[in-house]
Amino acid sequence: LARTCKYRNAGTFEFLVSGGQAAFIEGNPRLQVEHTVTEEAVGIDIVQAQILIASGKTLEELDLKQDCLAVKAYAIQARVNMLAAGQIAAYREPAGKGVRVDSCCFAGCKPWTSYD
Repeated sequence: LARTCKYRNAGTFEFLVSGGQAAFIEGNPRLQVEHTVTEEAVGIDIVQAQILIASGKTLEELDLKQDCLAVKAYAIQARVNMLAAGQIAAYREPAGKGVRVDSCCFAGCKPWTSYD
């Protein structure tokens, strides 16, 4: 898809897959907040690669040819949304090997209901 539209940088192409069928949803010419999940799974700093590609480096120069990429791990991303205003009474982040947490939450925090 990227090759067909001559897109040359990091981006996101989303599909729904069911029963062996894939349906295209959207393409975004930017990184999405979920890019950290992909970074964990493939072991590539996508932000750094995007900057290097924008400066003129090729995928081959960065060793990022599609047939050389492999999923090295699995990653899960979860979001917690507040349905009603309130205060976080207690908060404990997971920890351990391979665990990454991107958060600004803390006990006593009063997040907005529109924040995820």
